[in-house]
Amino acid sequence: MRKSIKKAMSLTLTAVMALSLAACSGGSSSGSGSSSGGGAPAAGETTAAGSSSGSEAPAASSGEKVELKFSWWGGDSRHEATEKAVAAFMAKYPNITVTTEYGAWSGWEEKQALNIMGGNAADVMQVNWNWIESYSGNGTNFANLEEHSDVLDLTQFPSESLELCKADGKLMAVPVALTGRLFYWNKTTFDEIGVAMPTDEASLFAAGEAFKAFNEDYYPLALGEYDRMIFLVYYLESVYGKPWVQDNQIQYTEEEIVSGLEFIKKMEDGHVIPTLAVLNGDMADSLDKNAKWIDGKYAGILEWDSSASKFEQAIKESTNKPNQEFVIGEFIKFGDYDGGFTKISMGLSVAATSKHPKEAAMLINFLLNDPEGVEICSTERGIPCSAAAVSVLNEKNLGNALVKEANAKVLGFSKFPLDSKFEHNDLKANPDGVYYKVFGKFSSGDSDAAKAAADLVKGINECMGN
Repeated sequence: MRKSIKKAMSLTLTAVMALSLAACSGGSSSGSGSSSGGGAPAAGETTAAGSSSGSEAPAASSGEKVELKFSWWGGDSRHEATEKAVAAFMAKYPNITVTTEYGAWSGWEEKQALNIMGGNAADVMQVNWNWIESYSGNGTNFANLEEHSDVLDLTQFPSESLELCKADGKLMAVPVALTGRLFYWNKTTFDEIGVAMPTDEASLFAAGEAFKAFNEDYYPLALGEYDRMIFLVYYLESVYGKPWVQDNQIQYTEEEIVSGLEFIKKMEDGHVIPTLAVLNGDMADSLDKNAKWIDGKYAGILEWDSSASKFEQAIKESTNKPNQEFVIGEFIKFGDYDGGFTKISMGLSVAATSKHPKEAAMLINFLLNDPEGVEICSTERGIPCSAAAVSVLNEKNLGNALVKEANAKVLGFSKFPLDSKFEHNDLKANPDGVYYKVFGKFSSGDSDAAKAAADLVKGINECMGN
């Protein structure tokens, strides 16, 4: 599955980039976004299976009473939209009852991993791309969705994206969207302090000085442990022009990694980012729920385009400082290369233990392909991979304009691949993952850059089996 991952991801990015750019045009251009790169027909055309794209999936043939459970993580806006979509699905198929389980990301993977391994997984699960490798049991823990293509229109998705969601030749998930990280700023705070939003190293540190002079509690950027790992890769790729990992091997020397870690320490010292002790002392489950973000004291993030809306909503609905302006920033220039990576943001899977996999596949089809479900969910999970969904969003001029703009921007900029182990729970779990341990000790001064680099390399190599 992973041997041709770099080539496949490149093809996928090309296909979905076209869809994303079409979506960005809203209803003002003639682009329909109907070409998926995987042979998907435009909305309303007949598919090879004889169904029309975006058409209603057939009801359960027996009409029996069916109960499903659906689990996902996200922010409040995603929860609200998905609950509404589930209600619409049940109204369309009265014989199917869906119960929901959702929450914030913190601790979510650990909980769901136990459910998957214990045979207690929800019928329909929102999954991270790396879960396919980590938890599918090489194709045994999730249902093969190709077996339910009579109710789940797979022709709407680029074939290259589907290939990236397979294990042992079986389709373990349907890709929801492609995503990448980019910088966002609270323009209201930057305007209040009177300093430019960063575009390069000099302006980044100038912002740190200005924020410190304004108020010691204010910072232009906030990065948690995992954010720092992503920033480190972005910085190194920008400077050296090499992918972080290729063919299961780290492409950077420890000396090069030390240079990236020292830059992060320089950002702490320059009041660009708070230390992890300060950040964790805020006692927030996630940054979008952190009072300092909500009230504009932390004025920048490096975040997935598919998650941007919850950060925007948080500052607009701030009680103390309502209607702050949230904007997409430029990719900060650190070298001669365009750093950063893109990935399949998430997928929807059916548990192998589900008693009703067909109806579970129908729910996925409703959320990702059906015009009613697409209209409700809009861009809460990013710009869709589904050609039918993009067509609906374009036709009705739907979706968060900021998410559309961000998705097009990141797909047009970040070209490096993401290795399949980057998000492995052994690395990114809080608090015991390698990233959390390494960056926690480094920020607190319990290790220097050389020790942190060595520990990072050792932990990653152990995870990759090297």
